[in-house]
Amino acid sequence: MRNEREYVEYVQARMPWLRRLAYRLCGQWSAADDLVQECLVALYRHWRKASAADSVDGYVRVMLVHAYLAERERSWARRVRPVADVIGPSAAPLAGAEHRVDLLAALAQLSRGQRAVLVLRYWEDLDVAQTAAALGCSTGTVKSQTSYAITALRRLLPNYVPGGSDTP
Repeated sequence: MRNEREYVEYVQARMPWLRRLAYRLCGQWSAADDLVQECLVALYRHWRKASAADSVDGYVRVMLVHAYLAERERSWARRVRPVADVIGPSAAPLAGAEHRVDLLAALAQLSRGQRAVLVLRYWEDLDVAQTAAALGCSTGTVKSQTSYAITALRRLLPNYVPGGSDTP
């Protein structure tokens, strides 16, 4: 079956990217792997539509972000908490690891929507319109959520100076 082969080839090629994006959204490798698995099941069901999209990566990114944002709405997500995180590959170089740890801890304190906006804008390097499309909201919402999130990060990390050579 041609569609199934294309799906498998796509997943094999894009799995590292999917895991990194999911980790950046979740902040835990075990949760990221669960999120990727959920996304891949949905992608398999909708592969024909996804493969016909202008950008398969864009389509999958939207699926992953929506699955991440919807996770809190499921009752099992509120009850089940992993005891320990599974060790996975680093999502970023370890230069400036102490700043990276602080930044990741601060990101974990943001709302899921604010974290998603920052991940898409600054780690995935999407512009405002692309971020709005991925989140299914207006560009104004992306701008305001970005502003609120950055203000919150500044409050949580008063001594952090971005832009240095050891910036995470």
